[in-house]
Amino acid sequence: MELNKTYYVYLMANKHRTVIYTGKSSDLQRRTKEHKMKLSPKSFTARYNVDRLVYFEGYETNEEAKQREQQIKAGSRKKKVALIEKENPEWKDLSEGWDLS
Repeated sequence: MELNKTYYVYLMANKHRTVIYTGKSSDLQRRTKEHKMKLSPKSFTARYNVDRLVYFEGYETNEEAKQREQQIKAGSRKKKVALIEKENPEWKDLSEGWDLS
């Protein structure tokens, strides 16, 4: 997983791995920071303390990313967990070490 694409589809989870959020962004670092800082207190991610980036994929076009986001969202929780655990079996926060200031 690398940060050199234009659009990203990502999965974030809460501390206990009970909630998984799927999103898309053209600026993954900025968007991750927004989730972590709970900039929208009434948002789904803020209400459920979803603050760990556990998976992401990069795409060249917005359309590709949008299609993949919809595909992942339509899938079961089991499929999302399998996707995460294939690349990140320990569910580490992949944004650790990023400058999110």
